[in-house]
Amino acid sequence: MSFIKSLLNFLSGSSDTDVKKSNRIAKTFNILKSQNRKALIPFITAGDPNPQVTVPLMHQLVHSGANIIELGVPFSDPMADGPTIQRSSERALKHHVSLNDVLDMVNEFRKTDSRTPIVLMGYANPIEAMGYGSFAAKAKQCGIDGVLIVDYPPEESEKWVECLDQQGIDAIFLLSPTTPQQRIEQVAKVARGYVYYVSLKGVTGASHLDLQDVSDMLAKLRQHISLPIGVGFGIRDGATAKAVASLADAVVVGSRIIEEIEKSTEAEILDKGGNLLNTLRKAIDEN
Repeated sequence: MSFIKSLLNFLSGSSDTDVKKSNRIAKTFNILKSQNRKALIPFITAGDPNPQVTVPLMHQLVHSGANIIELGVPFSDPMADGPTIQRSSERALKHHVSLNDVLDMVNEFRKTDSRTPIVLMGYANPIEAMGYGSFAAKAKQCGIDGVLIVDYPPEESEKWVECLDQQGIDAIFLLSPTTPQQRIEQVAKVARGYVYYVSLKGVTGASHLDLQDVSDMLAKLRQHISLPIGVGFGIRDGATAKAVASLADAVVVGSRIIEEIEKSTEAEILDKGGNLLNTLRKAIDEN
């Protein structure tokens, strides 16, 4: 922090910590912690199966128990995603859904929901094309709370994090079972909001979740990371969601929701997506 910024913060009685606490993500986790509850974070791809469905589905997910929504930015080469989420990007891209379109969707959502945190999740190319500063300003304006870019390594993200920090937006990072110690320590320095722990090796949609491995790894991560830790990948039903919630601060569900979208007619998507999330919410709250 610069001397001038420190002085201004001192004179105003505020601090960087105060700014972070004002973010909807921090508020949400603080409220849940006071209630001894865990966060449920669904992922959907913006524009899947068409742009008209996205905002109503976001509202339905909140109504059904979502605490934070991860909104995927469609991308032509989603290398970290398995076939299910790849197909969701393909369907959205058929409607030419761009990063600007996704920002417009969040802006529309914010007209009637000023409370639920929204985290954009995607890849570097659209951000690079728009530019860090321009993106961060637009994201702040439409009410985005966090951004997770899969292919921004934490070791090279200082400028990226700084741009988001200036707008009060959380830079969120991934960790996995194979993350080396040095990278865990780096993520602990630059991460904001929460950390997303990928519980399985491989791409999204993988299965065979080993809860003991998750428990052991979370204990290791918490030696360095004070932020809430959400666990995703391999969570496909209420029983698994409940088990993961007993270990983590948040449960992240993506491919299972996209599968529900795929097998539903457009008229059924809101009901079926909502019913699935409601099932997961009830299971998590049994802890």
